[in-house]
Amino acid sequence: MIITNDIKYVGVNDHGVDLFEGQYVVPKGISYNSYVIFDEKIAVMDTVDASFTHQWLDNIENVLGKKKPDYLIVQHMEPDHSANIESFMRVYPKATIVSSAKAFTMMKNFFGTEFPDKRIVVGEGDTLSLGKHTLTFVTAPMVHWPEVIVTYDSHDKVLFSADGFGKFGALDTEDENWVDEARRYYIGIVGKYGAQVQKLLAKASALDIEKICPLHGPVLSENLGYYLGLYNTWSSYQPEEDGICVAYTSIYGNTKKAVLQLVELLKTNGCPKVALYDLARCDIAEAVADAFRYSKLVLATTTYNSEIFPPMREFINHLTERNFSNRTVALIENGSWAPLAAKVMKEMLAKSKNITFTDTSVKIWSSLNKESSEQVVSLANELCKEYMAFQDNVANDMSALFNIGYGLYVVTSNDGKKDNGLIVNTVTQVTNVPNRVAVTINKENYSHHVIKQTGVMNVNCLTEEAPFKVFEAFGFTSGRNTDKFEGCDPLRAENGLVVLPRYVNSFMSLKVESYVDLDTHGMFICSVTEAKVISDKPTMTYNYYFENVKPKPQTEGKKGYVCKICGWMYEGDELPEDIVCPLCKHGYADFEEIK
Repeated sequence: MIITNDIKYVGVNDHGVDLFEGQYVVPKGISYNSYVIFDEKIAVMDTVDASFTHQWLDNIENVLGKKKPDYLIVQHMEPDHSANIESFMRVYPKATIVSSAKAFTMMKNFFGTEFPDKRIVVGEGDTLSLGKHTLTFVTAPMVHWPEVIVTYDSHDKVLFSADGFGKFGALDTEDENWVDEARRYYIGIVGKYGAQVQKLLAKASALDIEKICPLHGPVLSENLGYYLGLYNTWSSYQPEEDGICVAYTSIYGNTKKAVLQLVELLKTNGCPKVALYDLARCDIAEAVADAFRYSKLVLATTTYNSEIFPPMREFINHLTERNFSNRTVALIENGSWAPLAAKVMKEMLAKSKNITFTDTSVKIWSSLNKESSEQVVSLANELCKEYMAFQDNVANDMSALFNIGYGLYVVTSNDGKKDNGLIVNTVTQVTNVPNRVAVTINKENYSHHVIKQTGVMNVNCLTEEAPFKVFEAFGFTSGRNTDKFEGCDPLRAENGLVVLPRYVNSFMSLKVESYVDLDTHGMFICSVTEAKVISDKPTMTYNYYFENVKPKPQTEGKKGYVCKICGWMYEGDELPEDIVCPLCKHGYADFEEIK
């Protein structure tokens, strides 16, 4: 396989392994990737599993011909990538090993030597010139071992990402959806180390990357923003999709009966995706991956020895070990004389951050009866409140107007080619008979132009759960040159405009009735054509955004002024009165002096 003119693939496929790392089912095998960079000096990137020593050495010999490698670069010391370091050095004794200090310590543990006469120790920002190719080393501790480095080739703009961006599955199998097996791989193996992955992504954002070469799975060369975006979502523990994962155990079938009843109700109520797992029988790694994938989780199990059924305990341990957070969780418990399962599950999840438990829980005494069946119905309705709001038989709910405050909203529109959205903070109900709402938008925003032409918009009332990425997406980029909804299939109101699927408690569809020119801004006076309440979660206010959502700007040692909205800094002795923040378009009044 040719990666670039100078980079060749010399890895292997493993179809003999049944459990990767002794626990992950890999029906389509796994690849152990290794690469050779050709230049004035030749570098081999990583080795492979011990089962493939000779095949790997043959692959290297076949691409080198009569040439000899100068360097073996070891990014990660896990044995599936480092097992053949000693074999390589026996075949190529004049080569030099390049790796981190911690990796050489591990080599002594694995091979009895740190190769003292044949090594170069590298750290953050160190470089190695091969000729026209200059390799820059970036430390990535605990992604997912402490010695890990990744390597950037500035000539071919290739990032050798170690275990990052890997997936299960050999490279010679049928094409399959990358994300499913990459998600299962990431959550299972790297999921605990989200903070470390976030730091690595921040470093990677400064690099001009055209290809990513991982140690497992295919080389990534197109739509890299998609893969980087997924890693950002996974490592920040945010839901990837709107939907519900239902995980259960059942001894005699009664808990299962309640779960199946709930699943049917969830589907009837419009839930876009329901993933169901019998924890005693399923691939637990797949169940864990879907628990992280979706925005809501239902746990249903039996009280067992004054505890919970063992597969459920194992499942929750997998979740909390990987920092499960930022989810809505519902509980169903069963017990013949003293149900304790809900209490135990809540206690186990106490270490997880930002978990919202549903108001409704289901308590089954041995088998479903009228009372517990009604609880199942109530739970389904609570979990699906936002989905039910979009069903045709649901009447308009003008109490959506009560969620308007001095808060933050996403106004969506469409220019005829693509959907658009922006953050606004001036939405006001001006009359109630008839219902009229005023929305004020800066004229410099593309949305102002679009709404002036089309005369329609939707106002999405953000909740306190909205993460900063929502404000980045809709507040700091222009819809003229950015498709803010690219790659997603959002919900839509009756007017055809987008409604955000998450982080909103209500929306209003508005028709412009009149317009007031306010110099820098325009005020749209609108009638309400549709209004739905999606949840009872509190509306995001300015104060809550500033105190809990907006990252604190790094102002230490700097002199000037900072935008209170987005954190952009103006460095200077005096703030110009006509200043407009280049990111969020707010003016002089929204800046404060750096103290």
